[in-house]
Amino acid sequence: MSEERSLNFLEEIIENDLKSGKYQSIVTRFPPEPNGYLHMGHATSICLNFGLTKKYPGYTNLRFDDTNPVTEETEYVESIKEDVQWLGFEWKNLRFASDYFDQLFEFAVKLINKGLAYVDDSTSEEIAQQKGTPTEPGVNNQYRDRSIEENLRLFNEMKNGKYPDGAKVLRAKIDMAHTNMLMRDPIIYRIKHAHHHRTGDKWCIYPMYDFAHGQSDSIEEVTHSICTLEFIPHRELYDWLIEKLEIFPSHQYEFARRNLNYTVMSKRKLLQLVNENHVDGWDDPRMPTISGMRRRGYTPEAIRDFCERVGIAKREILLEFSLLEFCVREHLNKIALRRMVVFDPIKVVITNWTNEVEMLQIEDNPEDENSGAREVPFSGELYIEREDFMENPPKKFFRLFPGGMVRLKGAYIIKCDEVVKDDAGNITQLNCTYIPESRSGNDTSGINVKGTLHWVSIKESISAEIRLYDRLFQVEDPSSEEGDFKSYINPNSLQLLTNVHAEPALKNAKFTDRFQFLRKGYFCLDKDSHGRLVFNKTVGLKDAWAKEVKKGS
Repeated sequence: MSEERSLNFLEEIIENDLKSGKYQSIVTRFPPEPNGYLHMGHATSICLNFGLTKKYPGYTNLRFDDTNPVTEETEYVESIKEDVQWLGFEWKNLRFASDYFDQLFEFAVKLINKGLAYVDDSTSEEIAQQKGTPTEPGVNNQYRDRSIEENLRLFNEMKNGKYPDGAKVLRAKIDMAHTNMLMRDPIIYRIKHAHHHRTGDKWCIYPMYDFAHGQSDSIEEVTHSICTLEFIPHRELYDWLIEKLEIFPSHQYEFARRNLNYTVMSKRKLLQLVNENHVDGWDDPRMPTISGMRRRGYTPEAIRDFCERVGIAKREILLEFSLLEFCVREHLNKIALRRMVVFDPIKVVITNWTNEVEMLQIEDNPEDENSGAREVPFSGELYIEREDFMENPPKKFFRLFPGGMVRLKGAYIIKCDEVVKDDAGNITQLNCTYIPESRSGNDTSGINVKGTLHWVSIKESISAEIRLYDRLFQVEDPSSEEGDFKSYINPNSLQLLTNVHAEPALKNAKFTDRFQFLRKGYFCLDKDSHGRLVFNKTVGLKDAWAKEVKKGS
């Protein structure tokens, strides 16, 4: 496929703008409100805005839309900055809408002086009623005809704190019969006596999003202001304000949201999950937040790959979570260190073993020729997975059974000679013999076996806790289901394993490391690892969820 044909609609617009000489370079921005943690929907926007200015000459600003002091916190600002940088992007300028409060106030005064804005004393209920309906025009009220002088006086009194919250608003004076209801004299300033995380108590009036957004874009000379589809009706107001204020003509473009199945991506709903303790904070590995995915072991490379694969379009779709997991699995397969960890141990005693401990060299990652090898201790007492032994196996069971033989990964072939049980009939130990000539890499035994098992030496093994994560919700689109979305939470989304034994190399695990636990999946060290090792399952070796869905259909 040619480069030209592979362009998305925004890239086509930008290339035309550059070729025509409309712009010599482009400016984009990522403008989150600091009222929560970023999620995968934001990741799409981040990759889009920063990706465009990596591909084309220009730069991207990170601008916080901090016009609502009640819900915004510095904690969220810092988490958003961390997420953007972790994804691999750097902004040219760090900006806040609050940087422009003085300038935005002057813009509002300019509209008043032009007879294009007025102070309205109506209640919010009255304003809503006066706006009419999509099929019926709105009606003008008595405040719409206030003089410019009176509006300037009242607006300054609002700024100086004379009136309580809700007593007055400033509205743009456009057309109460407009077919676009957002153009029916929209509110552009409201009174809110609240402490702001950056400006403190300097202001008690704050601009509405529709007023702050386009004007901030213009101040920063943003050429391509990229929003999601719900802002299409807002574009007319965006353009009207820029035209009437006679400022830099930023232009808004819209693309469709990309939602993931089996989760929710509404900040309000995610905040409910956190506040009601359904999850362990914003960075719970089951959350669709970027911080949650980072804690789960997802890599920025995998998330960028996912965003590139799904692309952008003008129609909203529900994306398969399994596609994101595929991208994660693809990247981790290349970089993850291989380690052996036994989740549900059964003891194996090698009865003809006479050595103390033998140190074996086992490769770290067969997909990476530069990864090297590690030393793994092998002894006469081992753990293997309980599920890797069956006393009465079915046909084509290629693991261990009485009289059967298997290879231990990177080590020797063993044969099961005896099954030891307790008084209740539970298997407690397998007595085996090993074939000395069958050592991996130097096998002269001539014996071929079909099964290879992972293992750990008991004496040298270390204990760990494993957290196995599954989908947070049981239904594909919990937001569209009837009733409370929280009623669809998957009760088995977290499983804890505590009787876990790992090879000793994991003692040196770092938070930045990614591991493949052989035959188990991909894992990373969790932040709760204080005095004990805690590993989170990132993703399985295969898409087990797809199999479950198919089986249940």
